[in-house]
Amino acid sequence: MLYKFKSKVTGDLIMLEPNGRQVLQLIGKGDAAKGILQPAEMPAAIAALERAVSADESAQQQRKQEAEAAGEKAGPRADTVSLRQRAVPFIDMLKRCQQADKEIVWGV
Repeated sequence: MLYKFKSKVTGDLIMLEPNGRQVLQLIGKGDAAKGILQPAEMPAAIAALERAVSADESAQQQRKQEAEAAGEKAGPRADTVSLRQRAVPFIDMLKRCQQADKEIVWGV
């Protein structure tokens, strides 16, 4: 399954199910197959995603330091995509829709 986020302001944003579900859970929308995000909800959603990205990056840095202290290789895995890389396009969509006072819908 895919999550396809749509708005009248931006192009569609498509995410694989696990990634879309993660983003929706982070902004407090559960993992509903259909939904709407109103402009009034967008500042809180942006803040929640930015906090989650910051926490994820801090955790990655902590793991890197622990691995280095244990004498292990501590580079990022080449086959992973960070939360920042997944969230930034959605954050951009949120900001643009908030500015234009337009909602974002998915599953419709």
